[in-house]
Amino acid sequence: MDLIFSTEDYEQSARYAAWRDAICDVYVHVDVKATDPERYRGFIREAKFGEIAMTDILLSEQRIRRNKQHISRLDKDCYYLQLIHRGNLSVVQQDSTHRSNAARGALFCATEQYELHCHGEVRSFYLEIPRDEFAQRFPRERIPVSASINTTQGLGRIATEFCATLATEGSKLGDNIRAGLGNQLMDMLAFTLLSSEGDMPAAEGSVKKARLMSVQQWIEAHIADPTLSLDKIAAANGMSLRYLHVLFEPCEMSASEWIWNRRLQLAYDCLAKGGGRTITAVAYDHGFNSSAHFSTMFRRKYGISPRDVGARSGGG
Repeated sequence: MDLIFSTEDYEQSARYAAWRDAICDVYVHVDVKATDPERYRGFIREAKFGEIAMTDILLSEQRIRRNKQHISRLDKDCYYLQLIHRGNLSVVQQDSTHRSNAARGALFCATEQYELHCHGEVRSFYLEIPRDEFAQRFPRERIPVSASINTTQGLGRIATEFCATLATEGSKLGDNIRAGLGNQLMDMLAFTLLSSEGDMPAAEGSVKKARLMSVQQWIEAHIADPTLSLDKIAAANGMSLRYLHVLFEPCEMSASEWIWNRRLQLAYDCLAKGGGRTITAVAYDHGFNSSAHFSTMFRRKYGISPRDVGARSGGG
């Protein structure tokens, strides 16, 4: 994630003023009041996934208020979702209070007045989600303004884990993939909010679908690892080997078959783009131990050799 702002760049006496200027006038129009401005510290890191902006943010104890005057500037037309790593924070909006901590996230709307109360130092992810696009994922009568999300189980936990994976692996991915992941994340969060209101039959299938997407994206982020195994995938994603197999049942191929198939698809795309990379380099970049093994599997799937694809694009 890219560093946007850090108080470490300033002398201690200037840190709170610099933070207030950065938050109030650049990031979002709000009023900020710190409990202990003399010892203030904080930072903002950001990454974009299509229309979604994700920030990793550290806040000292403070109150943040967004009122009608701020909203009238039309600087933000979005939802915020906070997923806390450490600390406690309360969101007050439309006479409702949502208490947020490491076990519970909170969604709130930037186009309605709100207050945020940080109880001690808080470290969290903030997702900035376009309001109209997110609202389209709900029945009209169930479009949220503010809400809480249980992040310890079900879809809420999956969404939180997905965000953590995006934060650590997202910089390695191309813009198109990142945009697709942003859309998937909005789907997942909408499923989460709807299921919390009682749509359990639909939610059960949605949990598996969302978990499968999360695992597949993790695999793609580690596709170059020639030692990638089903045991390693299951352990890294916090599930049993049996459940990993269950997740891949809708794919009409085993988990191992999906991995090799995806490696070949990504390798084909790489060769088709050209760029002068050798067959061996492309093979190793996508988890194959040898160019001979890669060429055999490639020909079996596509009916042509990798060199044929590279020749068409001027590579090979």
